[in-house]
Amino acid sequence: MRWVISGDVRLALSEEGDPAAPTVLLVHGYPDTHRVWDEVAGLLADRFHVVRYDVRGAGRSSAPRDGRDYTYDHLAADMAAVLDAVGKPRAHLVGHDWGSVQAWELLGRPEIRERIASFTSFGGPGMDQAAHFMRDGSRSEVAGQLLRSWYIGAFQLPVVPELAWRTVMPRVLARTMRVSGGITPRPGHPAETLVKDGVNGLALYRSNMLTTRRTPRPEPIVETPVQLIEPTRDSFVSPGLLASLRRWAPAMWHRRIPAGHWAQRSHPGTLARMITEFAEHVEGAPPSRELRRARTGGHGPYADRLVVVTGAGSGIGRATARAFAAHGAEVVCSDIDLAAARRTADGISGTWGTAHAYRVDVADAAEMERFARTVRDEHGVPDIVVNNAGIAVAGPFLDHSVEDWRRTLDVNLWGVIHGCRLFASQMAERGEGGHIVNVASLAAFAPSRSLPAYSVSKAAVKMLSDCLRAELAGDGIGVTAICPGFVSTAIAGNATYVGGGTSPEARAGAAAGAQAALTRRAYPPERVAAHILRAVHRNQPVVAVNAEGKIGYALSRISPAVLRRLARLSGAGEISRLLNKD
Repeated sequence: MRWVISGDVRLALSEEGDPAAPTVLLVHGYPDTHRVWDEVAGLLADRFHVVRYDVRGAGRSSAPRDGRDYTYDHLAADMAAVLDAVGKPRAHLVGHDWGSVQAWELLGRPEIRERIASFTSFGGPGMDQAAHFMRDGSRSEVAGQLLRSWYIGAFQLPVVPELAWRTVMPRVLARTMRVSGGITPRPGHPAETLVKDGVNGLALYRSNMLTTRRTPRPEPIVETPVQLIEPTRDSFVSPGLLASLRRWAPAMWHRRIPAGHWAQRSHPGTLARMITEFAEHVEGAPPSRELRRARTGGHGPYADRLVVVTGAGSGIGRATARAFAAHGAEVVCSDIDLAAARRTADGISGTWGTAHAYRVDVADAAEMERFARTVRDEHGVPDIVVNNAGIAVAGPFLDHSVEDWRRTLDVNLWGVIHGCRLFASQMAERGEGGHIVNVASLAAFAPSRSLPAYSVSKAAVKMLSDCLRAELAGDGIGVTAICPGFVSTAIAGNATYVGGGTSPEARAGAAAGAQAALTRRAYPPERVAAHILRAVHRNQPVVAVNAEGKIGYALSRISPAVLRRLARLSGAGEISRLLNKD
């Protein structure tokens, strides 16, 4: 710790890492101190010269003699003094809350802008930019932000805010951190000087807020490269306000993190990686996939997303892979039939974009582990995974062998478990969310005397999806169970038919009849794929597809007894009706 003089204020300055490395300047918000950055600073220090300071009136820094000396002019002088003390020509600036608020303003000033190589903002928009949003935004968006910003008006009152900080506010802040931020107090945050910092920092709002809102700059453009990180559970800043900032930063990368307001505390690894990727890209390194995706623009709603689809060689899997590719995604097509996976990938590469083909048996845990590692190492962590591969065994329960059950559960259930377990762990470690789609069936909730193993496996897939959705929501990972009715794919023709001593010829005839029935249904897999893309976009938990799927799902909730009666029906026609996906 050393001291920097700025006017009549003494600023407490902390430095870590190699002074010869590129400098990252971390600026804290209100009512924090530089200690809020402890975890992130420790992770950045191996690659950067990390600089932090307590802003005027906070932590170990002194307060100005005149309580009105918290204007942007004074904050600009403080930042310039810190940059002078560090002795670097340029720094990568990272601002949180009021550290970000002041940075948006100061980057409009040549004396600061020329010394900042990049700006990472989270938890605090610029006041000029916010004023334009309040004037031009929709009524609902503006009203939502005003509700989140109620405290700004309260802080303008005389005496009352100071009294609150000396009585109830420390407890309120601790509760807000726990409930909205997902964190608990630890040594250094909140600081021991919290009450003093809270009282002093009120001057930030009183000196800058209302004046700026009345007379915003006509065009508050920030020419510095900006990485906007949006904590998706921030209680203080609305998504609409953050989205409006794109207008004011021509070079913007907009990223999201499933965190509350204090993301540097709850998700330090993710935040440190984002800061590193952006700073290194500005320094000349190629952008990561996540940075490419975050760049404003794109040629489709899934532009630069990485999508993994199992069972992509035919049917629903192939249609889903093609649909994501048509909307801008890079697709990994896997199938137990490598030639079929290659045909799907080649068709995508020749029409829309980039696709890769892999052979994998989803029932084999070791193969799936190698496949997941290969995807991560060769292409990156996937954003969307569609666990689609499946098989069917048709016939009475008493004619199912142990091997019939084992094969069905290994592919239809364990294949989904492997895909969820391996890829969800990658998504959670990356910390930027994602989505998992598990293709189940009408058979998940409509019992069948002719498809016992298949129905059991699909019911388990639906329940697995519900369980995972609850567990992974905190990581920003959505989970959807897709439950199609009868779809015109080849699964009926490829199914195994068992039963009471029937001859191979009879089983072949049953397969042909079942396949013909699905063909006559004329519900193409491309329509299922459209439901999958829509479900990912909307983060839907369960999607029943087509008329029989929706009717069956509704009956399972309204009158399960009706479905149990229907399950007593028998015959090859019923087999063909309930085999529904490929």
